[in-house]
Amino acid sequence: MRHWLGFEHGINFGGWLSQCRHTTEHYDTFIGPDDFRQVAAWGLDHVRVPVDYDLFLSADGSFRESGFGYIDFAIAQCKANGLNMILDLHRTPGFSFDPGVKENGLFELPECQETFYRIWDELAKRYGKEKDCLAFELLNEVTAKEYCEAWNRIADTCIRRIRKIAPDISVLVGGYYNNSVEAVRDLAAPQDEHIIYNFHCYEPLLFTHQGATWIASMDPSFRCPFEMPYSEYAKKSVEQLGAAFSASFDRFDQNAVPDENYFEALFHDAIAVAEERNVPLYCGEYGVIDRVDPEEALLWYRAFHKTMRRYAIGSAAWSYRRMDFGISDARMDGVRDRLLAVIKHED
Repeated sequence: MRHWLGFEHGINFGGWLSQCRHTTEHYDTFIGPDDFRQVAAWGLDHVRVPVDYDLFLSADGSFRESGFGYIDFAIAQCKANGLNMILDLHRTPGFSFDPGVKENGLFELPECQETFYRIWDELAKRYGKEKDCLAFELLNEVTAKEYCEAWNRIADTCIRRIRKIAPDISVLVGGYYNNSVEAVRDLAAPQDEHIIYNFHCYEPLLFTHQGATWIASMDPSFRCPFEMPYSEYAKKSVEQLGAAFSASFDRFDQNAVPDENYFEALFHDAIAVAEERNVPLYCGEYGVIDRVDPEEALLWYRAFHKTMRRYAIGSAAWSYRRMDFGISDARMDGVRDRLLAVIKHED
């Protein structure tokens, strides 16, 4: 498996240009030059910048120059601070990972697909030349597995169009179940040597999302430790997450507790696929909700990164500020230095 140099230890700027109030006031105040400097001072090597199409696409389908100005700003700040950057299209007309946004049609309607291609044609024209510090992520978190075939076809067409403009910029592709590591096996074979297989990791979901108000079945007051027996994970996952979100823990000794071996087992198939196809593997999101005691969160990060370090898999933590996972938030002051050492594989 090839390693993706320069994108080994990163962080997300979630909530800045996506999942936000799309106003100039928000864009100008949520992230600024000091934040890029802070990420560099922490010793990280890249930022992932999610963007919604609302940033630069008007209702009539025309592009809005002012929106691209924020992407220009992000790239300039990364260059000034020795950082690399992933430009992630978090939402496109016809699709969002969040059902509450009510975007539908990308996988069925040619007009939605053509708009998606137009967006990437434009981004490639503007930023394809930045290949030494920038990578493109086609789309955040495809949801249902039933979209797999259509998504592989759409992604293939989109990459071919990008390649006519930017032949050698890195392009990240993730799969169904919200970029589940399970979906890596069903991604199309890479078109060229500049394709990166992308996944997200919030497992065990019961731990990383405990008390999450956006999971309908979750009791907001529910709390659990990371080092809880698998038998309890199995029982409480059904209670708190329901069948739709519950992962199977049958493969593990039910009296044992999660550690790095949990992630080793979880990533095994994806690592094998990446090695077979000689494609770099990358984790674009991972983290622990702010309801969790920071010391408990640190246990999860340590176990996760032991496997990431073993296979030299790059990653970007979710997220820099707020968004229910903020690493720069005051609540993390007591563990942040230790957490950053873990992220940089120094601990």
